[in-house]
Amino acid sequence: MISASFIFTETDLDDEFFKLDAMIAEAAEETPGFLGKENWVSPDGVTKNSIYYWQDQAALRVFSAHPRHLEAKKKYDQWYGGFHVVISEVIKSYGDGAFDHLTPNSRPVRTAKNTRVDQPET
Repeated sequence: MISASFIFTETDLDDEFFKLDAMIAEAAEETPGFLGKENWVSPDGVTKNSIYYWQDQAALRVFSAHPRHLEAKKKYDQWYGGFHVVISEVIKSYGDGAFDHLTPNSRPVRTAKNTRVDQPET
């Protein structure tokens, strides 16, 4: 599994941005190998992070070459104060099982009574 984190600050978002942003989200969702997306905002509300999850690097490459994505990349300086991209391979993911996540839980989950619930290994 691959994650692609797009970390950014915003400047002047206009109607064109929101239209293109919606088309990019649709393009990602339609790309074979797209697993999901989540968003985070820094405590001060200035820095944002959109994390896309992909089955593999090939799926990410297909999305990266999508015409809508390429169009947005050409116009980034209209809408962003800056950006940073981090591409990562997810080698392990685990938690207490209190909520679902896009990445599989690779450890046994402990319930409230401290009993183990086995999760499938990935």
